[in-house]
Amino acid sequence: MIRRMQSDEMDELIDIWLASTIQAHPFIRERYWHESESIVRNVYIPQSMTWVYVENDKIVGFISVLDSHFIGALFVSEPFIGKGIGQALMAHVKTHFSALSLEVYQMNHRAVHFYHHQGFRIEESAWQNETHHPTWIMSWQEGETL
Repeated sequence: MIRRMQSDEMDELIDIWLASTIQAHPFIRERYWHESESIVRNVYIPQSMTWVYVENDKIVGFISVLDSHFIGALFVSEPFIGKGIGQALMAHVKTHFSALSLEVYQMNHRAVHFYHHQGFRIEESAWQNETHHPTWIMSWQEGETL
């Protein structure tokens, strides 16, 4: 089931975000993600529209959209990866927005492949000064085909 996040669920989302982001980015030192937790907890998620995927009364994934178009987070708990939860969250968000964009690390091949499969295309390359790694800016437009 997909529904909007409730305010008392922040700790669960942070747990999913931290574990998933560390696993997905082995090329970035883990300490960076721990140091980033407060901005994710206090800025990004609260300023976003966030939906959660609940299975057996437990949150197993979530997606956050910032400024009505930028996907700031899409994370699924490790045991549930590859079971269609990310696709379901993405499909749900696409019913609310006609255009979306995101930034993904180029070395995160699994995520880049996932977003390509979801209809996103690479628009440009960017550089993350904090992590010293290149990213792709990707976008999706309703009705657009690759």
